[in-house]
Amino acid sequence: MEIEIMGEDETLLEPLKQKLLEDENVEIATYLMGHPMLEKPVLIVRVKSGKPQAALKKAAKALANDFEEFKNVVVKETTPKDK
Repeated sequence: MEIEIMGEDETLLEPLKQKLLEDENVEIATYLMGHPMLEKPVLIVRVKSGKPQAALKKAAKALANDFEEFKNVVVKETTPKDK
């Protein structure tokens, strides 16, 4: 599967690629970045079996959970404590 990702860059694509590669069923996960003013990044996913869309949804959900956990830690650690 090749999919153009509009309005995003390595900030999203690199963690998403890494999360995809954690899946044993994912054979290839990479992205291509052309000139930022002329081309949209392209995410490439190949799986051993099943649909690459399912692997992408699973990875995106796991990444969203990771970011939610990180946000909760940051909020907890930066909230003033009552004395």
